[in-house]
Amino acid sequence: MPELGDTRDIRMIHGRYRLLDRIGRGGMGEVWRARDESLGRHVAVKCLKPLGPQRDQSFTRILRERFRREARAAAALQHRGITVVHDFGEYEGVLYLVMELLEGRNLSQLLAEDRHQPFAVDDVVDVAEQVSAALAYTHEQDIIHRDLKPANIVRLADGTAKICDFGIARLGHDIGFTARLTGTGIAMGTPHYMSPEQIGGTQVDPRSDLYSLGCVLYEIATGAPPFDQDDAWAVLVGHRDTPPEPPRSHRPDLPAYVERIILDLLAKEPDARPRDAGEVGRRIAAGRTGSTPHAPTVRTPPVAPHPATREIPAPRTPHEAGLPSWTRGMTTGHKAAAGAGPRTTPPDGAAGLTGAWVVPRPTEPFPARPAGAEPPSPAPDPAAALASRHETGLGLGRLGRWTEAGELHRSVAADRERLLGPDHPDTLASRYEIALGLSRTGRAAEALRAYRHVVDGRTRALGAEHPDTLGARQEVAYVLGKLGRHAEAHQAYADVLAAREHAMGPDHPDTLRCRHNLAFNLSRLGRLEESYRMAGQVARARARVLGADHPDTLVTRCEVGYTLGRLGRWADALRTYREVAAARTRTLGPDHPDTLAVRYEVGIGLGRLGRSAEALALYRDLIDDRTRVSGPHDPETLRARHGLGVNLGRTARWEEALAEARDVCAIRERVLGPDHVDTLVSRREIAVGLGWLGRWQDALTEYRTVADARERVLGATHPDALASRSDEAHCLEQVGRGAEATELYRRVATARRGG
Repeated sequence: MPELGDTRDIRMIHGRYRLLDRIGRGGMGEVWRARDESLGRHVAVKCLKPLGPQRDQSFTRILRERFRREARAAAALQHRGITVVHDFGEYEGVLYLVMELLEGRNLSQLLAEDRHQPFAVDDVVDVAEQVSAALAYTHEQDIIHRDLKPANIVRLADGTAKICDFGIARLGHDIGFTARLTGTGIAMGTPHYMSPEQIGGTQVDPRSDLYSLGCVLYEIATGAPPFDQDDAWAVLVGHRDTPPEPPRSHRPDLPAYVERIILDLLAKEPDARPRDAGEVGRRIAAGRTGSTPHAPTVRTPPVAPHPATREIPAPRTPHEAGLPSWTRGMTTGHKAAAGAGPRTTPPDGAAGLTGAWVVPRPTEPFPARPAGAEPPSPAPDPAAALASRHETGLGLGRLGRWTEAGELHRSVAADRERLLGPDHPDTLASRYEIALGLSRTGRAAEALRAYRHVVDGRTRALGAEHPDTLGARQEVAYVLGKLGRHAEAHQAYADVLAAREHAMGPDHPDTLRCRHNLAFNLSRLGRLEESYRMAGQVARARARVLGADHPDTLVTRCEVGYTLGRLGRWADALRTYREVAAARTRTLGPDHPDTLAVRYEVGIGLGRLGRSAEALALYRDLIDDRTRVSGPHDPETLRARHGLGVNLGRTARWEEALAEARDVCAIRERVLGPDHVDTLVSRREIAVGLGWLGRWQDALTEYRTVADARERVLGATHPDALASRSDEAHCLEQVGRGAEATELYRRVATARRGG
């Protein structure tokens, strides 16, 4: 079996399936076009990521058992509308599934290829009828798909619609057990197509698939899903609390009976939905016979996407939006807490192999239009083309490809400025993304200049207290903090907070986010008691408004834990971190980056309390998990290894600690660069180890290298640069150069007083 991602060593699986070329890749593994040598036919082979020896054995057993259960359930399905599973097994540590090779496109691809134009009415009805028939069959077999979405429905060249990837299907009577196998309290699924009961983590039944079908039909009928927002949490809130806008408000030619079926499928309560998929099919058949008026088939413009300058639509009245009051005008953005990831909603199918079972075809995409019905090609729209390129840049950012994203956004910004003007919201949206990319790649000074440019433009175009302007002003404060200019950051946060409280109220999520950042910055100013009080207030407010387990609430509770540690209250900090870790495991899953990040903080608390043996065990487990999830050279894997080295030193195992620090430093220098903050932290740890081993002259060289680099990158008066000069002075004392040490201490003290 070839290693995943390596096509140079193609072999046979069990002497039967010859892997030819990879046709899809996802978070769980890959899909290959293969030849079944026994039967002389081409098939699709789905290979999960190898079960390497580094995996926890209990995890491996659970994964194998779940795979076999899913494969048996899928192989038992025999229906025209279900992808056929031919075989499954394990070969050289790789679990594989052999399926029919489909010639066609999934619905997500069809929408993308036609720039999210809605399907023709006849095609919407045809897909609805075929998919409901396939679901009726699977539900009769006590199998629920649980992840139905456009990427999981393929239309073949002859018009047949097939449901693919029952990869998370469950036997109905066994859902309680298999849900526990996911390791999270939230049911599996994709946010834009999840039913309210999946979101709530409660028992699901076939009517959950019907809700997802309603989301799919809404999207192909209008060009956009019912809750078309970029923030995953906002999408979930929409499914839970918000009535969808009627499809005919976007697509007037849609027959009334189709709209009624879609809205019934999207009922919040399962009992209010159609009784089963068979009833859906019967209602569609009745509508097709003409018992309800059927408007002529035409193509209408797609639902307009939300402006790229915000991630949730602009504030509306409660009557217009139907969302809870606290969601009005809500925007997202990275938080000030360390380790907070970029705002992301993964692209459809990014977490699995959905949509990857389709062989690309050079022919025209299905659905074909009736003869003479094809509208003339519209003239190219430059603004729309730029919007598409902007979205591509956002996608690159979501994938962490910030350098490429920045180059694309610069190009789009220049073109938008020529076409629309420098202060047009779209131009400034591109400028904002350029600044975000600079911040993400450690170029804080350049990011500050770029954000200030956006603030000036938005102030002129929109006003100083417009939500978009306030968002950019808040980013200015964030970058000032990154540069160590905490006093300036404090004033900037305070100004934005006053504006947000005036415009949105004290409990709006954006107001609370600003207060969270202000609390974070207070701790960096050394005003620890104020920071602790404010962080506690924000945590309680977020729990009340968003929920105790909302990601934002848990981020603030982490800040509470951090400040408790700064105050020396490490037992309280450790308890807080452990509570957050349990909540994140419950709501996000054990392998989510935020869950792994707070486990790192638990390790810090254990070490600070002198429980280094426990910390060592925790960091070893965390390194295994980080390596499995992200790879051995991921910055967070290296951060866990750094924690391991620190605690080796605390247990007086200095030779091991020094070796670990050198190895981590070498990797960080290669991956992150010699002047990256993490690389310099590792180099300082090398110096610490050398000092404890009595090798003070070598330690002095390392301390001086760190101090020079920090001055070069951060400035001579940055707190970290001054701390490094203090380390250097201490080392000078140890090698008997007291006069030089005294002079250096004096310089540091003068700089701190000046700061």
